[in-house]
Amino acid sequence: MNRIETRTRTAAPHDARWAAVLARDPKADGSFYYAVKTTGVYCRPSCAARTPRPENVSFHPTPEDAERAGFRPCKRCRPDLASQQALHVAMITRACRSIETAETLPNLKSLAEQAGLSAHHFHRIFKKITGLTPRAYANAARDQRIRAGLAAGATVTDAIFDAGYNASSRFYEQANHVLGMTPTRYRAGGPGLDIRFAIGECSLGSILVAQSQIGVCAILIGDDPEALLRDLQDRFPRARLLGGDSGFERLVARVVGFVDAPATGLDLPLDIRGTAFQRRVWQSLREIPPGHTATYTEIATRIGAPNAVRAVAGACAANALAVAIPCHRVVRLDGSLSGYRWGVERKRALLDAEASARQEQEAQATQEDAPPEPG
Repeated sequence: MNRIETRTRTAAPHDARWAAVLARDPKADGSFYYAVKTTGVYCRPSCAARTPRPENVSFHPTPEDAERAGFRPCKRCRPDLASQQALHVAMITRACRSIETAETLPNLKSLAEQAGLSAHHFHRIFKKITGLTPRAYANAARDQRIRAGLAAGATVTDAIFDAGYNASSRFYEQANHVLGMTPTRYRAGGPGLDIRFAIGECSLGSILVAQSQIGVCAILIGDDPEALLRDLQDRFPRARLLGGDSGFERLVARVVGFVDAPATGLDLPLDIRGTAFQRRVWQSLREIPPGHTATYTEIATRIGAPNAVRAVAGACAANALAVAIPCHRVVRLDGSLSGYRWGVERKRALLDAEASARQEQEAQATQEDAPPEPG
């Protein structure tokens, strides 16, 4: 027994990879492989074979590494072949490309037939991997095509039909939801779209609040007021930006008040613009009460897409409505703070303020429920 083998076996019980082997965790498949000296085979972490003794186990980053060490692939879990998860991801990726490039939106039956699965099985796998149903993904892809067509200068009619709509009336019924404005305005970059805005100061620095005819469309926080205004201009390059009047200033004060005192709550009409997946994530974030947090994994599970943790993080990063869509309440699995669009220190300050407000509310409730002291 050489020194390397002794160290590898001794470390197994204390290695995080050993915990994945004990749990037969399919999420660990592909990240490493374990080999068993007594049987001479190597397996995936999720292998259903009898759990080996830890002193007989060594870990390997790839199947090739395990085979170079003299081990052969397990005939039960076939670690030398692509995992079922990898096969599913590849299959759904092909289906997504088919949806995105099709002239007309393919139906569920045709997509399932291309994948060689039943419609029910395909639907379940598609939603598990993408977080969306095939129809929702197709609608989102169609909406993206029409936005791209209008931005490229296509006529409204051409953009509607090129995107896959079989009748312009069907698109116009939901144009405001898809584009946030009429197609003609969107095509021209938003001319005639009035957006009122104001820049103020709060405990986190400068804050810009903007509102369209639909609702609040941006809440931006930073150190440089001019940078915040440039960000708003980039979002609506040809809209008419108007300074807020006294009534709008009161709305800004409400937002500032919520930042500085989270217990006041914030209930405003919002103009939310994003993909179908982003809107699902953002809605889930709005359901997290002040003083509480959730992990990216928990959010992914809540929206029915447990494997879309990175996509959830991406949706949080794309959020342009600070505090109204509370992406600051999402933390890592170990509770630590990850990146935040407006800075981790601001994220920590918001969470600390909300936690303090929650503690005060709980203390007050406890005091009110306590029986009166005898006179």
